[in-house]
Amino acid sequence: MKVSDVMTAQVATASPDTTIKAVAVTMSQADIGSVPVVSEGKVVGLVTDRDIVVRVIATGGNLDGPVSEIMSDGVQGIQSDSSLADASAKMGAHQVRRLVVYDDGGKLSGILSLGDIALDYGAKVVGHTLEEISAEPANH
Repeated sequence: MKVSDVMTAQVATASPDTTIKAVAVTMSQADIGSVPVVSEGKVVGLVTDRDIVVRVIATGGNLDGPVSEIMSDGVQGIQSDSSLADASAKMGAHQVRRLVVYDDGGKLSGILSLGDIALDYGAKVVGHTLEEISAEPANH
């Protein structure tokens, strides 16, 4: 099975200067937990509901600030025609629960979450991937 078979294809995005509050409203309205941050057609970051809570709410930060201040950069991605086994392995290796999905031209085409894999790929693979994600990182 391919990534494109199970990914979430309709993705809400934000620009780096979108306010944190606006991103939170988008998450609430779309019932989603992450939003890719896109600049000039390229994904430059990802902001999650956890980022908002930990990096803004818990620190008394400014909800009117730009999302670029709290987004995670270095977002992991995968091609839409990749296998779910490859996606699962990449999630485990990089200890992430979601991957940005790109089409053949390098454009954002969706998001693949661990939950998407669980629904269609099986509990055994998800359990193994979750163990890898949760493991202590090796010291390099």
